[in-house]
Amino acid sequence: MRKKGSKSGSKSKKRGKISKILRFIFIKLPLIFFAVTFVWILALRWIPVYVTPLMVIRSVQFIGDDTFHTYKRWKPISKISDNMTLAVMASEDNKFLIHNGFDWEAIEKVMNMNKRSKRLRGASTISQQTAKNVFLFPSRTWLRKGLETYFTFGIEIAWSKKRIMEVYLNVVEMGRGIYGAEAAANRLFNKSAANLTARECSLIAASLPNPLKRRANSPSGYLSARASRIQNLMYKMETPYWFDTYKPPRKNVKR
Repeated sequence: MRKKGSKSGSKSKKRGKISKILRFIFIKLPLIFFAVTFVWILALRWIPVYVTPLMVIRSVQFIGDDTFHTYKRWKPISKISDNMTLAVMASEDNKFLIHNGFDWEAIEKVMNMNKRSKRLRGASTISQQTAKNVFLFPSRTWLRKGLETYFTFGIEIAWSKKRIMEVYLNVVEMGRGIYGAEAAANRLFNKSAANLTARECSLIAASLPNPLKRRANSPSGYLSARASRIQNLMYKMETPYWFDTYKPPRKNVKR
């Protein structure tokens, strides 16, 4: 009888340990993750983003290459040319001002195109790209896509559209070792981001899909043509509410 009692006691202890482990994995761990990321997202609503995971990866990739340097300088959006905002909206996310982080129409269209083509295309909005650049290491796993969705929802809730654009224009890769509009303006056009012209901004925006190979200051025929299309589209973009030339839009936009 004692042996049976001791066996049943050991089984209950094991069940207790398993129960604790499961509670930690499925209850405590998600709560800790949510609390930490909530504070992280909220803090970056005001704190400049000086380093991103991609910057770290690029630095590691180019270890031993004496020609590689990282160039980045944070600038408030008020000191970045409005042309830059319009150019990236025209190039990357036409519906930036009216969507809530995801352009479902574009996603559906791209999914249908990917079914018919071997060359996979993306439909990431500026909000998604900002979340990916600031919080995550680049990869093509479902886990990373899930976290990207989570952080995209987070910044759309906690940040304004103006803040999302400000962070994006300060962290996005715009050339080899070049991050953000100010660094791109300095390195590529020898000027400040505030003085970038519409043409220069359209060239930078045209290079964004592949900034390591495309050079905005020395464009190929393809890049120049793409920049011209972007520049034409810039003037059709809805005016962001933080522009001095702002007029009430046809649709409600998130502020």
